[in-house]
Amino acid sequence: MEHNKNFKLGADQIKDLIPRMGGCMATDKITVNGEPVKYMYRQEPVNNIDSGWVFLSGTETQEYLDDAVNTMIYDVNTIANYDKAIIPYLNLPIGSDLERIEGTDTFENYAG
Repeated sequence: MEHNKNFKLGADQIKDLIPRMGGCMATDKITVNGEPVKYMYRQEPVNNIDSGWVFLSGTETQEYLDDAVNTMIYDVNTIANYDKAIIPYLNLPIGSDLERIEGTDTFENYAG
């Protein structure tokens, strides 16, 4: 079954903000609803075009995350266009696990 998504940003609104670094995973809460990134973590890439980054808004339930239709693979630059606050952290190593400090554009190590 095909799902048509109404992305918050159109293709013409996506600018080159960072050097190419590959793909990432993000949920529709960010790309369709326009919610800011609350959690970002970097896991071992699954292939040579995967950055390992995963971006979540923090409002996703487990049921939401379990439904694959709610998550897609994007170029990391695309998600940077949705939330520029992630950019300073994108070169952190695999295993990085960050949470946005409420009300700021700053992320810190996630202690959850």
